[in-house]
Amino acid sequence: MKELDAVAADVIRSRGCTPSFLGYHGFPAHICTSPNSVIVHGIPDTYRLKDGDILSVDAGAIYEGFHGDAAITFAIGDIDPAVQRLLETTEASLWSGIQEVKDGARLGDIGSAVQAGADRQGFGVVREYVGHGIGRQMHEEPQVPNFGKKGTGMKLRTGMAICIEPMFNLGGAETRVEADGWTVVTADGTLSAHFEHTIGITEDGPIVFTADDLSSGSNDD
Repeated sequence: MKELDAVAADVIRSRGCTPSFLGYHGFPAHICTSPNSVIVHGIPDTYRLKDGDILSVDAGAIYEGFHGDAAITFAIGDIDPAVQRLLETTEASLWSGIQEVKDGARLGDIGSAVQAGADRQGFGVVREYVGHGIGRQMHEEPQVPNFGKKGTGMKLRTGMAICIEPMFNLGGAETRVEADGWTVVTADGTLSAHFEHTIGITEDGPIVFTADDLSSGSNDD
């Protein structure tokens, strides 16, 4: 997976951007690569992907002083139908959360919409790690949980930018941090999926900055 990190470094810099992750609190790579039971913050290493694996790739870049942050989980070859459902549900739940983003909406509206997808399928919703505000810093207030109650929490306002990033586990929601101090894995060893977009709040609704077409209601990236 070190090869993926090298490719990411080239892509980010070739577009006039600076990697957000490299050196962030000491993180040693340009992207996070999180295979199988790794939820987030996996460090690219010598692991060789094989048929049936899944891999979350999380990347961030700075352009003209502003950060963007996105993640996607890939299927490697043929995967188990239950794992495919995990990926599809996590991605669909991200878009359900995005559809709640508007001036005057509350954080609980987003969290409730995201959580509903996991609850319907019986997946564990990671709670220790959540979405966040974003702008001139990669992580800003507010925190954007992937769970919650509709009509509760801080109100969103036009001009804000946030990252929504559901992390769903095939098993329980509990997590564990490995000895490197970065890699977060499922406590029960089950697989985990992670999807993320950076969204701006405008008078006309959300703009998904990290989608190819900046759309707000479909996933064409």
